[in-house]
Amino acid sequence: MLNEAGLKAARSSLDDGAVTPHNNGPWVKDIIQLLNDSLATELVCVLRYKRHHYMANGMTSPAIAQEFLVHAQEEQGHADRIAERIVQLGGEPDFNPATLLSRSHADYDASGDLKAMIRANLIAERVAIEAYSQMVDLIGDKDPTTKRLVEQILNDEQEHAEELATWLAI
Repeated sequence: MLNEAGLKAARSSLDDGAVTPHNNGPWVKDIIQLLNDSLATELVCVLRYKRHHYMANGMTSPAIAQEFLVHAQEEQGHADRIAERIVQLGGEPDFNPATLLSRSHADYDASGDLKAMIRANLIAERVAIEAYSQMVDLIGDKDPTTKRLVEQILNDEQEHAEELATWLAI
């Protein structure tokens, strides 16, 4: 049951939107930093998948090329949700292209071979899975909303990795 102080806090400072005193603790800056690093990772993944989509499209694999595009769109959706959460927490999403690669957990890949593209994407998804798993542990019960967001993205990344692993086995 929510206590009176919690109700009063939730009703005050409505200009803060989703940010309540509960998610305005000393850990917020650290979570914003984690989210900005994840934002960079997602944006690098979008660029990698888009390149692979266009490169694979000219090969004999239009179905895989199409799936690369689907993955790029899903990664863009992750980036959008992460940026939105950063703003909700009072931070600023960092879209600076000059620092994307240095902040990203995943690498960009310019492979021209379809199997190498699949392998590079699988590695990137596995890196993302590890990063998001660690974030879930680090966030713990400090910020349930961000933790749920990260868990949802983690689930998507696991699905991507499974799909890529299946393609690699073909």
